[in-house]
This record gives sequence, C-alpha cells and structure tokens, in this order.
Amino acid sequence: MRLTIAAALALAVESSLSAQTAVPDFSAATPIAGSWTYAATADGSEATFTNPSALPQLTIRCVRATRRVTIAKPATGAAPFMYVWTSSAVRSVPASFNPMTNRISIDVTSNDPLLDALVFSRGRIGVIVSQSAGAAAQSVQLVVPSWPEIARVVEDCRS
Repeated sequence: MRLTIAAALALAVESSLSAQTAVPDFSAATPIAGSWTYAATADGSEATFTNPSALPQLTIRCVRATRRVTIAKPATGAAPFMYVWTSSAVRSVPASFNPMTNRISIDVTSNDPLLDALVFSRGRIGVIVSQSAGAAAQSVQLVVPSWPEIARVVEDCRS
C-alpha cells in the first residue's frame, strides 16, 4: 500500500514538474525572415542573425581565450532563464541581462552538448526568454533558421 501511494505521489510530482517546464515544440514553426552573418572578432568570432530590417535578433559569440560561447538576444529587461530549443535538445540556462546593451544572454563552455544540438538542429532553433522558472510564464519566443555560421563559431571556440 505504501509503495502504491509513493509511486502515485512520484508520478504526480513528475507530471507537475514537466508541466512547469514544458517548452513548445518548434519543429513545425516557421523561422522569422532574415539571415545569418559570420565575422571574425579580435578575441574570437560571432554569428549574428538579423531580420530584414538589419536588426540583430540573435548573436552567438565565441571568446577564444576563455573557450566560452555566449548566446544573446535583444531584451527590454532581465529574466532569470533562457530556454533554447533544437530538434534534438531543449535546455533552460540561467540568463543575465546587460542594461548597457539591452541584451539578455547565456554563457556556456565550448564543449557543452547544447552547442552540438544548435549546430545539428534540423531547420530551426527556438529561444524563449522566461520571466519565471517555468516556461509557462514565457515572455518572448524567437525562432530562427539553423545555418552553417553557427558551426563556424563553435568550431572557432573549440580549435
């Protein structure tokens, strides 16, 4: 009897946690219009996705000296998390906001498996900036196409 109650409680807690962190499936979402550009920088490289108005929507930047990759997007305020969706992985990463640049960003090591998921994502990448720990309180969704420029930045950081 105790085992049955414990199992039922465990299932209830698990489904509650899953509902809190449910990130939409972007596999059928249409990426926004725009294009990626790659540029070498003094300390590494970066790939930037800009919309048709040439406004940056997402930047993936490598700092070679620290072997860290930053993923950043424009934002109007702070948020504790950024969710990254790829066709093979979904990850919630603690985010930081820079009021000088009005960007929210996450920072990962160059060998983080999330970067491989970005590089090999099928057709699109989704980013959600959340105002609370659960994605249910998401505020901004961005879906961009997955292009080779991302792989170039990741490889720059790993070499």
